[in-house]
Amino acid sequence: MSENTPTSGISADYAQRITDDLAANRTEQEQARAELARLQDELVRLEEGEQILVKMQEVLGGPGKPAARKGNGRKAAASVPAARQAKGKSSAKGGGEGSKPRTRAAQQTSAAKTAAPKEAGEPTWRELVTGYLADQREPKSAAEVTAALTETHPQRPAQVTVVRNTLEHGVAQGLLERSKQGRSVYYSPVPAAKRDEVAEPAK
Repeated sequence: MSENTPTSGISADYAQRITDDLAANRTEQEQARAELARLQDELVRLEEGEQILVKMQEVLGGPGKPAARKGNGRKAAASVPAARQAKGKSSAKGGGEGSKPRTRAAQQTSAAKTAAPKEAGEPTWRELVTGYLADQREPKSAAEVTAALTETHPQRPAQVTVVRNTLEHGVAQGLLERSKQGRSVYYSPVPAAKRDEVAEPAK
């Protein structure tokens, strides 16, 4: 008898829990039924109110007015996309026709700045480059020459590419000499004595 006492106690606990859960379930069911009945009554009340409002609307001639408003809304909705489409087409045409001239104008402006043609009486790029280097005691890089020419001749925008090409032409013509320090390239004028030595064999 003493061995069966714990088992019977556990069974009694489970039985009590089941009884409590069943009671809670039935209580929730009653609450749900009451809520459902309330909602059904509310639905019936709303339906009755709808019928009354529809009859009042028919008496007042209400159905015609909403129909007119609906039609006006459609016309307005139709006009807005049409206006947007017309605007989109005009902007597309304007963009298609105007973009090319702007691009060409920008290219022409850029090309003009790159070329920077000299005006009558102005020295050439070779004269500017060689004249600047002749006054320097140390070799200069293309970037340094470009910065100096831009500062002294602001009316003629100088670019590193143009200056470097001019320097290389000077080297090819024997007017300048090139030297390297690491990865950097520097230019300096050829001494007069050395130019004379190069010119005599050529004669």
